[in-house]
Amino acid sequence: MTSIRGVVFDWAGTIVDFGSLAPMGAFVRLFANHGIHISIAQARVPMGLPKLAHIEALGAMPEIAAQWQSVKGGNFTSKDAAALLEEFVPMSAASALECSDFIPGFLDTYAWLQEQAIGVATTTGYTRFIMTPLIAKAAQAGFVPARVICCDDVALSRPSPLGMQECMATLGLVGQNDRVVKVDDTAPGLEEGRNAGCWTVGVAASGNALGWSWEQWVEASEDEREHALVNARRTLKDAGAHEVINSVADLRSAFAAIEARIAAGEAP
Repeated sequence: MTSIRGVVFDWAGTIVDFGSLAPMGAFVRLFANHGIHISIAQARVPMGLPKLAHIEALGAMPEIAAQWQSVKGGNFTSKDAAALLEEFVPMSAASALECSDFIPGFLDTYAWLQEQAIGVATTTGYTRFIMTPLIAKAAQAGFVPARVICCDDVALSRPSPLGMQECMATLGLVGQNDRVVKVDDTAPGLEEGRNAGCWTVGVAASGNALGWSWEQWVEASEDEREHALVNARRTLKDAGAHEVINSVADLRSAFAAIEARIAAGEAP
């Protein structure tokens, strides 16, 4: 029997969309529509934040801010960010649905969690509008979490713990933070778990920290994978991950490590 009683998953880059590719293309196209060039690398930096905060963070980057000033004739403002969000949401919804296949091995992991009577909930930096068709598609494939908390479902989203607290309430685990694990591929998502007093597991290969597509991952040699994962693992550790795995397919090993920590008297 496991001491862990609940797990809260992120979505893009953690249980769907290997490489967390959907948001990147949408952000690049969004700014390109306004004559602003941003790179995939720049678009990845604020990943995990609610999408309005993500757009604000991009607009605050010196290189992007300078382009905005040149093209638009003024500083990038919160009003600009809000307008871009309105434009971004339908673009992101379409992109997210296109990239909504489960991470290989996730459904097996989910089945194992159910066998262990471990409650499953989720949080996401996506809005409810974006998530609605993804939730329906996931349900058709057999994944029905007890709760899905979107970034606009709570007064403060990541890295605030409010979404985690809502999930723990649904799972009946209020006050049992040390028996809950947050699994995420981004710093804000891991911080969300730490701020809620929970254990955290970072996924290095499938998410934003590496940013490879499934095809790139499969085609790479073992040496290429290990070399590329060094920085991804370090990024997740620096963000507060108690354990780091390649993907949710490896979650059992992370649970075993956390169980050993609990047995040794350690708390998150």
